[in-house]
Amino acid sequence: MATANDQFRAARQRTASLAFPDECLSRQELAELANAWIWEHHHQKVELTGNYIGKLEQGIIRWPGTLYREAFRVIFGVTKDSALGFVNARARSRRAVVKLDDVDRKQFFHTAAVGMGTLALEGGPIAALLEGSSEPTPIPHRIGTPEIDQIRTVTRAFESWSCAYGGGVVREAVMGQLRWSADLLEATCPERLRPELYSAVSDLAETAGYMTVDAGAQQEARRVYRFALACAEQAKDWNLRAEILSSMAEQAIWTGQPDEGLTLAEQALVRPDWLTPAIRAVLHTDRALALATMRRVQETLTAVGTADEHFAHVTSDNEPSFMAFYTAAHHGLYTGRSLADLAILGRDPGEATTRLTTAATGYPEGFVRSRAMCLTKLASLTMATGDPLQAVTIGHQALDVAGTLRSHRTTDNLRDLAHYAAAHQQLDEVAHLRHRISTLVCTSHP
Repeated sequence: MATANDQFRAARQRTASLAFPDECLSRQELAELANAWIWEHHHQKVELTGNYIGKLEQGIIRWPGTLYREAFRVIFGVTKDSALGFVNARARSRRAVVKLDDVDRKQFFHTAAVGMGTLALEGGPIAALLEGSSEPTPIPHRIGTPEIDQIRTVTRAFESWSCAYGGGVVREAVMGQLRWSADLLEATCPERLRPELYSAVSDLAETAGYMTVDAGAQQEARRVYRFALACAEQAKDWNLRAEILSSMAEQAIWTGQPDEGLTLAEQALVRPDWLTPAIRAVLHTDRALALATMRRVQETLTAVGTADEHFAHVTSDNEPSFMAFYTAAHHGLYTGRSLADLAILGRDPGEATTRLTTAATGYPEGFVRSRAMCLTKLASLTMATGDPLQAVTIGHQALDVAGTLRSHRTTDNLRDLAHYAAAHQQLDEVAHLRHRISTLVCTSHP
């Protein structure tokens, strides 16, 4: 007697009907969805019926055809046939025939592993073995709150990895996740949740864009940022839109286009009454950095003052989750770097030194890149305006922190430090620092 496939039946019963949202998906609806999916993706006409679905649930059919299984996996959002209770009894029987009763298993597997490894190496690069070996993760047919929460959770995870190791380490991973998440926008989703879906995907895209900039892929980052911006506007999430424009402004400034960066920051400030205090503070620090880069001293000071005023009103309960990174330490780094640029032009370095020093000690564990950038900027400021030996001490601290990072932002800042240190390279301590910088930069980005 056949054993009922309770896993398959449960998957259908927890999926909402398309025609009657308060009811579960009927057998006939599931059959029609599978027929439509197979036609759309394989251009093969099949005629699954509600009766066939019933036989699957009763366990009369335990191993449906390849296209049927693929369609069911996509519809129910699972990656393995076993998750739907499908069992290939014939293949299992064949495997049961093979036994190793009379073989020393340890020696057998060791020999087999060595042999396969040798063949792989002789055939070419090991990575080539992975080509074409993976299957894309199916897109769920219907999107709800759990899927949206999962996108937000994975975004925060990527942010954490980026802060700790730099964008170059996990850039490919975040881009793969973004492509999959972007496909969710085409899936069925209740209209009340669609803005949240667009917002979650936009947040992930902004994170991916920031990591891609950090990895040095500027053109790709611009495309990702434009996608993030379009999603935020679709969601009418004005704070997230402003944060994306801030990231775009920072990229423009970093790549030698401060005027464009200033324009992007001011574009985000068109309706400041829609924005939270932290968002407004960030945008004014962007303005300050662009203005400092263009040597517009008084306007830079005004922008820093305005950023301070907005930051004074920041509280944790009135900010979106994606702004959790913007602490007092981060504000000190963002404003301190602009003031440091002015100090290198001839202004008093005292305020910049205070802000950067306080920020460097204020970052919690995990914010490795930010602390490295802060220490490197402080070392450059001290090298250019103060005691070079003190700058060497700070510079070595920065290198100790930066050693685990794969970040173009960090290495560019280290190159700046080496540039300012060149004026004192006759000192053995400075020469040693420059050698360490050169070694780390070449190792990180050969």
